[in-house]
Amino acid sequence: MALYSEKVMDHFRNPRNVGKLDDADGIGEVGNAKCGDIMKIYLKIENDVIADVKFNTFGCGSAIASSSMATELIKGKPISEALELTNKAVAEALDGLPAHKLHCSVLAEEAIRAAIKDYYDKNGIAYDKAMFPDPHDEEEHGFEEE
Repeated sequence: MALYSEKVMDHFRNPRNVGKLDDADGIGEVGNAKCGDIMKIYLKIENDVIADVKFNTFGCGSAIASSSMATELIKGKPISEALELTNKAVAEALDGLPAHKLHCSVLAEEAIRAAIKDYYDKNGIAYDKAMFPDPHDEEEHGFEEE
């Protein structure tokens, strides 16, 4: 069995939504010190909907594929749906990730949440702070397992 699914390889070789939005409404940047992966997500929001999304990721193939898939999953969706995106959903949409690469899908979820929080902060939109836990508060990044 191959280490990576065809979907992971496709999103790594042909990533979707790569780039930067100069007029982004929200920007989220997260990183994992252990592996060196860094993700930056840019959101363009219109009428509470993610009208456009771009990303720049410095990292391994799983990190790039996770960023690409996550942006595909939230593009055109209401902010409320984007906030429901989990690392597990990203990994499942990629037909799975090796256990030692699951942190890449966690980073994608965290980057999206950070970008939405940035949008809320910039626009004075009230939110429940529990919706945006600080990933630095935990020693290890948690992720959902089956």
